[in-house]
Amino acid sequence: MPGRSPGRISKAARTPAPYDAAVLRASDPLPLRPERVAVAGVSGSGKSTLARRVAALLDLPYTELDALFHGPGWTRRPEFEADVAALLAQGRWVTEWQYDDARPLLTERADLFVWVDPPFPVTLGRVVRRTVRRRLRREELWNGNQEGPLHTFFTDREHIVRWAISTRNLYADRVAAVIAARPDLPVVRLRSSRDIERWLSDAVAPRAD
Repeated sequence: MPGRSPGRISKAARTPAPYDAAVLRASDPLPLRPERVAVAGVSGSGKSTLARRVAALLDLPYTELDALFHGPGWTRRPEFEADVAALLAQGRWVTEWQYDDARPLLTERADLFVWVDPPFPVTLGRVVRRTVRRRLRREELWNGNQEGPLHTFFTDREHIVRWAISTRNLYADRVAAVIAARPDLPVVRLRSSRDIERWLSDAVAPRAD
């Protein structure tokens, strides 16, 4: 662009995020064999898929937190808090790090925190494709729920695609808060499918032995 040096880097790009030095990369070994794993990420990041794979590799029970939260008609299940408490009491678990009531409890008990953080265009594309597929196929989700008509994107403030857009920048601050609250907690940041595959093979699989 006119008036801008090709080699110039913005101040924002030069300034490291507050959590950069604290997080583990895909190539870093895990300091322990985890037994309580919280997997964070925006909608479409692939956190549930990764949580299942981690659980399978480490022979840990996986619980989908959405299934505990959503009751019929997309209402919050009254048993949600009790179910989360029961999950944590098991002592060995893998689940998604989500929902305001559950996040602090998961942070307190976890011994590994995984942040799945692909670029926003990737996550948004996944959410859109998934939402359209679920609607067209009338896929049943949790407790009989289905995605609403596609036109509700324009009328429903909590439509999943609009939710994905509005919450896309929240996790940097949330992860920084986790690191501040639990400096002893290993935090892994995975930014691509390549990162995920490398981390599973080089960091998680060796801990499965």
